[in-house]
Amino acid sequence: MIEVSEYNLPDNELLNEESNKFLLWIPDKTYIVLGASNKADIAVEESLAIKDNITVMKRRTGGQTVMLTPNNLIISAVITDESIMKPKDVFNNFNDIIIGAIEKDHKAKFSTRGISDIALGDKKIMGSSMYRGKGKLFYHAVLNYNEPPSTFQKYLKHPSIEPDYRKGRMHDEFVTTLVNTGYSQSMTHLKDELARSLSN
Repeated sequence: MIEVSEYNLPDNELLNEESNKFLLWIPDKTYIVLGASNKADIAVEESLAIKDNITVMKRRTGGQTVMLTPNNLIISAVITDESIMKPKDVFNNFNDIIIGAIEKDHKAKFSTRGISDIALGDKKIMGSSMYRGKGKLFYHAVLNYNEPPSTFQKYLKHPSIEPDYRKGRMHDEFVTTLVNTGYSQSMTHLKDELARSLSN
């Protein structure tokens, strides 16, 4: 049985903020992060995760189990303004900003699919989730800059809930990378573009 620890990655500190704030960060290694309602034995290929010494954590936000790797860019934010806390609006606003930053250097047209994914056609490049606490909303998203989808296929089981556009596809058929869509800028460049957009 795999050991599951409490989520304590860099964006967890945002929960202590008393005003709106965002954080863009790149994981220092590979993690598997369970959604609030997920269980490791159902969501994770436990024997492989144990063998490869992958840290497994559980977060407060909803959504399905994800992998974070150094090839992902994580977009996190805390919102304390009650007037802009409607979940659907939060997902749409962040997606519009992220898509806008990507498309500054990309000819492809991305869109929101499912509840809050960003995709190119029917291929997902980003998923997000949120947690609403007392007086604040915590949002975070995983943008797959260049992690091979085969990594997710190796360690994650098929989710119990999936968006309509997935249509039962395996991880390596459903997910792509931003680089594979033709994006030619570095992850640092994209991070800087997002920081500028989120600061406006």
